[in-house]
Amino acid sequence: MNREELVKEIAKKTKVSQKMAADVLAATLETIEKSVAKGKRVTLVGFGSFEPRKRAARTGRNPQTGAALKIAAKTVPAFVAGKRFKEAVK
Repeated sequence: MNREELVKEIAKKTKVSQKMAADVLAATLETIEKSVAKGKRVTLVGFGSFEPRKRAARTGRNPQTGAALKIAAKTVPAFVAGKRFKEAVK
């Protein structure tokens, strides 16, 4: 399912226009993105949690040449599925 299909489903289930559903979805995703970028965890009970995770610096290899290269430490977004979501997917 892509974003457009998701917006159509939201609009159908909530009986609002697709424009309004798209705006709400955009605002929700933007809020989650900004919160995680600030280092906060966003928890949607039953669905899951979005959180920032730190990756340590490490040494990697160039697959073409085999030469060692340094990969810098960074923070990446992560998602952990909630219990209800995991059970629904089973």
